[in-house]
Amino acid sequence: MESANQDINLNSPNKGLLADAMTDVPVDNAARGAAPEGLTLAEEEELRAELAKVEEEIGTLRQVLAAKERHCGELKRKLGLTPLDGLKQNLSKSWHDVQVSNAYKKTQETLSQAGQRTSAALSNVGSVISRKLGDMRNSATFKSFEDRVGTIKSRVVGSRENSTDGLHSPSGAGDKTPQDNAPF
Repeated sequence: MESANQDINLNSPNKGLLADAMTDVPVDNAARGAAPEGLTLAEEEELRAELAKVEEEIGTLRQVLAAKERHCGELKRKLGLTPLDGLKQNLSKSWHDVQVSNAYKKTQETLSQAGQRTSAALSNVGSVISRKLGDMRNSATFKSFEDRVGTIKSRVVGSRENSTDGLHSPSGAGDKTPQDNAPF
């Protein structure tokens, strides 16, 4: 049998086996050459017979395994188990195995510590910024700037109230809210 005609189905119980016709072909001593070193002709014949027996057992075991796999598939089908269920179960088990591994635990611990340190650092940065803004607001430069903005606002608001060309606030003339007197 040529290799092109061999069964290449990976689910076949005959995968990897030579055709039975090949094991039945007699090989004469002249064609096969001299016996391997240290073996007599009788020992070689005995080993060949044992090899044929083992190959036959392997073929039988493959057939039994194929029958068991078919039976397993039938049972799963009757139970309503699909290949997707098996895949889900395998993924779930694999994820569980990853989570209990030492590498995952160490990585998780390291990332947790990094997160805590980052949180603490950001908290410190926020505190520093708040303090600096408070210091800046209490500085003489900021007070001077705040006074100037207040002066400009009062001039603009004051000139609008004193104008007689009909530009009044939409809420009504003379209505003043408490916010009109705010510095900003």
